[in-house]
Order: sequence, then structure tokens, then C-alpha cells
Amino acid sequence: MKQLTFAPRHHQLTNTQTWTADGHWLAFDVRPSGASFTGETIERVNVYSGETEVIYQATDGAQVGVVTVHPHENRYVFIHGPENPDADWHYDFHHRRGVVTQRNETRNLDAMDITPPFTPGALRGGSHVHVYSPNGETVSFTYNDHVLHELDPTLDLRNVGVAAPFGPVTLLGDHPRNYAGSHWCVLVSQATPTPKPGSDEINRAYEEGWVGNDRLAFIGDTLSLSGEKIPELFIVDLPKEKSGWQQAGDAPLCGTESTMPAPPAGVVQRRLTYTHDSAFPGLVNAPRHWVRCNPQGDTIAFLMRDEAGVVQLWLIAPDGSGLRQLTQSSGIQSAFNWHPSGEWLGFVLENRIALCDAQSGEIRFLTADHENPPSGDAIVFSPAGEFVAWMQVTGGYRQLWITNTGV
Repeated sequence: MKQLTFAPRHHQLTNTQTWTADGHWLAFDVRPSGASFTGETIERVNVYSGETEVIYQATDGAQVGVVTVHPHENRYVFIHGPENPDADWHYDFHHRRGVVTQRNETRNLDAMDITPPFTPGALRGGSHVHVYSPNGETVSFTYNDHVLHELDPTLDLRNVGVAAPFGPVTLLGDHPRNYAGSHWCVLVSQATPTPKPGSDEINRAYEEGWVGNDRLAFIGDTLSLSGEKIPELFIVDLPKEKSGWQQAGDAPLCGTESTMPAPPAGVVQRRLTYTHDSAFPGLVNAPRHWVRCNPQGDTIAFLMRDEAGVVQLWLIAPDGSGLRQLTQSSGIQSAFNWHPSGEWLGFVLENRIALCDAQSGEIRFLTADHENPPSGDAIVFSPAGEFVAWMQVTGGYRQLWITNTGV
């Protein structure tokens, strides 16, 4: 077990894709907490030497955070808040964007156009938690909408979107807060403010994870017959050709003044879990986690309670078959990730870093005697799988740690 950072400040890992492709560096931001978005730099630390470098420095009052790394290149994508914030336009769910930096060149990932008529391929608000597909060609994110937030905040429903490499997107509208982007961006989920109880309709889509390169799984909040919120697992199949990304379905890709941007033609969300009648229905939101598929693309993992109400790891195939409880533990305490081999999953259990066999559910602990419990926000394997990284409060500050996995 090795501590990597020592500066008297907090260090924040994103929940996935925090390692450079060579396995030498961990990327992080410096938010004082996951919910306090006030960091001004994106940085990285060398896991062998302990050297730290600043990758990006925000200017003009902007804040940055939640960095992830391209799977094959030294390319970084992260959330960027607005420059020159003021009382009317400052960092918020619907006022942020994705930014990509590589070799000292920085570009906006997603364009924003809040002036009707809106621009296809651009969005109208805030993208966040940007994650590359396994082949590095597309980027997923969650999204909130400025236009609908201004109209009625209850219409600004969180959705899942994708940035596809078919830009740049230049704007039709003219507004001082508009900006162009390098990628063609669309939403791929559909939410409604008033889901029909007992149906597959959702009012929120979030915590997505790639299933291969052409599908995304995510959590969607359904309503039971009694009106109770029940998070279920959903999946969408994505277009494989440029024309598919740019072809509108029944509603405009860029939305209207009163409706959310809509998915491309043929992109339909399918529900994978049906837990309304379970003793403890729905995927859990605590601990917060993101659904994750194994590298082979055939098994999706997520957290749900067992019949005793204990949080366990569950597995399901992308077609909705084979649902099974993997762990019989005292309660998973964190987000999780798959080992690059697809044979193990890593998470926090009993306040220690643990590995779980993806077939048998057998648990193997990697650490013991932590000064403070590991953070539940991120348990992240290196690309070759020899290390796993996490955050832990040490000396009063959230520091970065790694240990060997032995597998």
C-alpha cells in the first residue's frame, strides 16, 4: 500500500479512466470535496516517482474537475465551468461543458447554442462526467438543459448523451455564452417529467457505463404503481455510422424552446431490470455507483440490495438475461470497477480495498489497517491491472493511494 500525494490539499479521482494508457500516471483534480466545484487545475501524479504535473490551469474565474483519460493517448477530458462567471451565469448543472486537452492544445468537446433556432449537433446546457468509449472514439456524459431550466426547472431532467467525432459544430445562434465544439453531440436517453406509474418511462437517466463501443447502459428512475421512485437498469444501442448520429427521429436532435433535445432515429432505450415487486426494489443510489460492463462486453455489473436489504453486486447480460447476485457480503461500500482481465471487480468492503471473483463471488482483501476508511467515490485499476487506486483522508486531506492487485 503506497501513498502517492502529500500536499496539504484535497485530491479527487474520477470514478473511472483515471490512469494514462502507459499506467505511469493518475489524473486528478483538486476540488475540496466531490460536491464543491471550486478547483482551478487538472493535474497528474507519477505512480513510480511521486512527481506531480499540472495538465490544465483554468483562467478568468472558471473552475474545472472530474478528469478522465483517453484509453490509448495522453488526452484528457474534464468538466469546465464558465469563464467570467456572474450572478446570472455561473457554474451549475446546466452551465458547464466538456473540454479536451492534449499536447497543450485545448478544445471544447460539446457546442452550446441557447439561441433559437437551435443548432443540430450542439446542446443547450451542461455536460458532465465525460467518459471515453473503449476504443476512444466517442464520449459519454450526463446532461442538464439551460433552456428548459429557464422555462421551468422541473422540465430540466437529467439525461445521458454522447459526443461523436463528426464535428466541428459551428453555431447558427448568436449569444455571448454560446460556444462551438469539436464533436457532434446528442442525447441518447429519453426522460419525461411525469412517468406513468408501473411503466418503463423514466424521469431521470444517469450513472451510465459503456457496453462495448456501441451501447450504453444507465440507471433510469421509474415510478412504482404507488408512485415510489425505483431506479432500474436501461440500455441503448447507438448508431454505427455518421448518418445515424445525424438523422433526427420524431423530434429535433437539438430540441425546441419547450422540449429537451431528442435521440437520433432508431435510438430507443430498453429496460433490463424489473424489480418493482422485490422486497428492496431498484438499484441503489447509496453508495453512489456507475453501472459497468466487463471488457468482453457481455456482463453488466451494478449494485442492488439482496432479500435482507444488504447492498450486493449483481450481474446481468446486455439483453437482460441471466440476472444473478454475485456477492454474499456484509455490504458493498463504494463505486466499483472491473479489472482489465474481466475476471475480478474491485470495491470497498469492511473499510478495506477488496477484489471479487467475477464468477464465484469469492472475496480477497488487498489492504488492512487504513488510518481512515477508503473513499467510496472511486476504486480504479491501472490499464494492465497490476495496481488499484483510491482516495483516503490522510493527515486531514484526501490523498491518493495505490496497492498491488496480485492478479
